[in-house]
Amino acid sequence: MKAPSGILHLLLIPLFGLTTMSALAQQGEPWTMKDLMEPATLASILNNPKARQPVIYNIGPLAEIKGAISIGSTMNKAAMDKLKKALTNVPKDKMVVIYCGCCPFRNCPNIRPAFNLLKEQGYKNVKLLNLRQNLKVDWTDWGYPMD
Repeated sequence: MKAPSGILHLLLIPLFGLTTMSALAQQGEPWTMKDLMEPATLASILNNPKARQPVIYNIGPLAEIKGAISIGSTMNKAAMDKLKKALTNVPKDKMVVIYCGCCPFRNCPNIRPAFNLLKEQGYKNVKLLNLRQNLKVDWTDWGYPMD
């Protein structure tokens, strides 16, 4: 099945955003809507050589989005230590994007520890890539850039 055009995808974002916002409010997640980054937005940044590029951390077990730094599953202490070390030279105001993509947020064991660590460390521009289902469905099937 062919993925919808980019324009259709952008038109659907507000609809999905409202659904996600409602779900987040119900679940009491540590992030808010402003902390979520849509896949189309990140893909657009990555595809624009003039755009200020974020630091991207893969905090799960799956493939690498273009430019992502592999940390591994942050439900493990070793990966959390690796993330802490990776952050040592990242300015606190730099955009930092994290993603796992193994499953929907409600089931993911990796995003909460990593997101909470970034906030505890004082990072001001933390974004959680809004992969509603998983990396394949919400990123690779759309043809977004991979390493």
